[in-house]
Amino acid sequence: MSLISRELACVRGHRTLFEKLDFTLAPGYVLLVEGDNGSGKTSLLKMLAGLRAPDHGDILWNGTSIRTLGADYRSQLLWLGHANGLKEDLTAAENLRIAQALHARTDRKINQVLEMVRLRGYKHTRPRLFSAGMKRRLALARLLLQQAPLWILDEPQASLDVTGIAMLESFVHQHLADGGMAVMTSHHSVSLDDECLVRLRLTP
Repeated sequence: MSLISRELACVRGHRTLFEKLDFTLAPGYVLLVEGDNGSGKTSLLKMLAGLRAPDHGDILWNGTSIRTLGADYRSQLLWLGHANGLKEDLTAAENLRIAQALHARTDRKINQVLEMVRLRGYKHTRPRLFSAGMKRRLALARLLLQQAPLWILDEPQASLDVTGIAMLESFVHQHLADGGMAVMTSHHSVSLDDECLVRLRLTP
């Protein structure tokens, strides 16, 4: 299993954010994308998630272009962007039931996952009543409930406190130990083992 970038380029208007970008990501590793604001971090993650086409180059999943794989590739990944992707007028449990229906699921139960993100007592509460940090933890719960080898996480620490960030990092560690891989951006320091961390800095 591998995710490969070949000669990727991103152009916004008349400005090239990055070009000739090559990397290979294997199971058990996190690709940490770093760079200043406007360097193209989110654009790169959207390309890797199949949400935006590269301006040049290609992305390969297990040796095949993701443009060819289409929905088959998207079923192999979970995306968490800046938005939490929650339906705020449904309860926490109802949001997770929708997540179960839309993607291959793990053997974990909703109650178990809510306990893992410390929201067990809010099962029947609507996210519109949650704090920003609680909404982010509910969004993270989808990663634990759905099953996919590739996680693509854009600023996943957003709105999380120190305890929430440690919780997220423990989830990522377990995902890697289970043979998964991840791509993420962060404005915070990341406490992941150096042997599983691959850094990629974008410098226009």
